Amino acid sequence: MSAVTVLYALLFYAATAILVVGVARKIFIFARTPQPLKIPTTPAPTTRAGVWWRMTREVTVFESLFKSNKWIWLFGWVFHMCLFAELAWHLRYFTQPVPVVITWLHWFTVFTALGFVAGLAGLWARRFLVDRVRYISNPSDHLMLALLMAIGLSGLGMKYLMRTDIVAVKAFFLGLMRFDWQPLPADPALLVHLTLVATLMIVFPVSKLLHAPGVFFSPTRNQVDNPREKRWTAGWSAESKSGQAG
Repeated sequence: MSAVTVLYALLFYAATAILVVGVARKIFIFARTPQPLKIPTTPAPTTRAGVWWRMTREVTVFESLFKSNKWIWLFGWVFHMCLFAELAWHLRYFTQPVPVVITWLHWFTVFTALGFVAGLAGLWARRFLVDRVRYISNPSDHLMLALLMAIGLSGLGMKYLMRTDIVAVKAFFLGLMRFDWQPLPADPALLVHLTLVATLMIVFPVSKLLHAPGVFFSPTRNQVDNPREKRWTAGWSAESKSGQAG
């Protein structure tokens, strides 16, 4: 077995462990963080079902961003939807047989790959062209965008310029899941792409990309607007504890 296969097998085991444990830890922290104030952004739903519907609109069509800025919404929505489609398409490397719904995505991958890069480019350009956004942008913001852009461009490069043996790549990842390591092609373009992906997995739990699960814990979005009907008390308040004891 080649050194490249061993190195990347260990790299992806470590990256997966860091990603899963890191994200789970952050979600636990988010869930345990007190919400001392009733601060849903108005107009807000007055029922729990309404909150669920609001969150659905927020994570699927980015409703609040659409109301705020149409251009940013366009780039952001295109980027995130294309990212979701690309992630779903890449599931073919981890499943055998491949679900039919994933094979259907083959007809859209040309557009989703380009849309991923185009949407990301628009969001990145915003950090240079909009004064107030440029002022609050720090090096880590640009580094994360550069990492995502490098992943997208390297993926496009393998798709159209430097093709690799995707059958062997799939065998490698299926082997990792079954603890039966298979040889990984030593194509430079593939190794660069995989290194970038593993890097993203490692830094994800400590980056601003955690807004993905974090949006579900935002009190401005997940609270019911019923302060008149029901008194709001923080989970750590004395009144709340006495009420629970009673």
